[in-house]
Amino acid sequence: MDRFPRVLGLIQAGGKGSRMDVLTRERAKPGLAFAGSYKLIDFPLSSFANSGIPDVWVSVSYLASTLDPYIAQGRPWDLDRTRGGYRRVVPEEGGSPSESGFAAGNADNLVQLGQEIENFDAHVIVVMSADHIFNLDLRPVIRDHLARDAECTIITAEVSKSEARHNGVVEVGEDGRVTGFEYKPSTPVTTTVATEIFLYEPTVLLGELHRLRGLLAPDDEDGSSGLGDFGDHLIPALVKRGKTFAVPLGGYWKDVGRPAVYFQAHRDLLRGKVDVFDQRGFPILTRWPELPPAVVRPGGVADDAMLSGGVVVRGTVRRSVLGPGVIIQKGAVVEDSVIGRDVVVQAGARVHTAIVDDSCRIGRDAQVGEPPVASRVRDKDIALLGLGSTVSASAVVPAGARLEPGTTA
Repeated sequence: MDRFPRVLGLIQAGGKGSRMDVLTRERAKPGLAFAGSYKLIDFPLSSFANSGIPDVWVSVSYLASTLDPYIAQGRPWDLDRTRGGYRRVVPEEGGSPSESGFAAGNADNLVQLGQEIENFDAHVIVVMSADHIFNLDLRPVIRDHLARDAECTIITAEVSKSEARHNGVVEVGEDGRVTGFEYKPSTPVTTTVATEIFLYEPTVLLGELHRLRGLLAPDDEDGSSGLGDFGDHLIPALVKRGKTFAVPLGGYWKDVGRPAVYFQAHRDLLRGKVDVFDQRGFPILTRWPELPPAVVRPGGVADDAMLSGGVVVRGTVRRSVLGPGVIIQKGAVVEDSVIGRDVVVQAGARVHTAIVDDSCRIGRDAQVGEPPVASRVRDKDIALLGLGSTVSASAVVPAGARLEPGTTA
């Protein structure tokens, strides 16, 4: 083996992201903003770049072209190279599984990339999802994976029991070996979950994918491998082989693939619980907007708020995160909300418990959302405004409402 192992990084940028509703109607989910100026795709790209992994593929399964201008061939992460570096690979998701080149889950996506993975000839392949908030130095994890002669290493995190039901639940023995795995169980036996960061021994991975495909879709009539997502068949099969290990992530981790969890992650950010930006020498890299610093004008109030570059506050902002270029006019009130880039909230408007996508306009004296009954916010409590939508003057968008991109209420 070479002095340094040959590592392939693969970011699976997901399918349609339908759980995020209007927010992903016209964009790939990894293009959603987080903490104002960042995007979800920044987190896996930064972990690979900071860990010194030069070969990173991004497999986009929905609206791939919406990410291209932002990623810019990997330039912000120093991945725009003559040899290796960033590469977009696209088995896209379409209308039916039978369409050639279309992926039907993240394990099926690996099947479709199998020949290219084999040709790359890596010692380790590291696979990540692109809708999670985390910061991870992969170097010690890769060393441990190789030292243990592991076939699979699962990066894990601890979550609440209610959240565990939405994830792959992992049982771990004293030596770190994974002894059990259950995908999205109704009654989780532990609160240790897979973060959807996996390290694989490539030969074993490709062999299991081939074997499972033969069992699940021997005729291959519809073009699908039958593997679906990683937790359906692939990880359980690898766990049974006895050489799958778990490594706890440490630090903050959250899967933000649902509105309520995305909203809660921003609450965590304002409460100082998100440590991903605090790791010295391991920054989250992004394409910073070329805008002046935020400003709070006389009479404006920004209390417990995060303001991105170019923000101008003349009204009141409380417990909210504002993206670049947002304007809050005099007399407007924004509370407990996540506001996207270039949004204008006009005088007298009130926004509460809402996620407002980029380039929306909220008219004078309009009302968007309302305070939830309980402290724990659910999807149905959050008003969602799609990209470029408009709320007319004095209009009311109730709690839990969805406004489609480009439409007017």
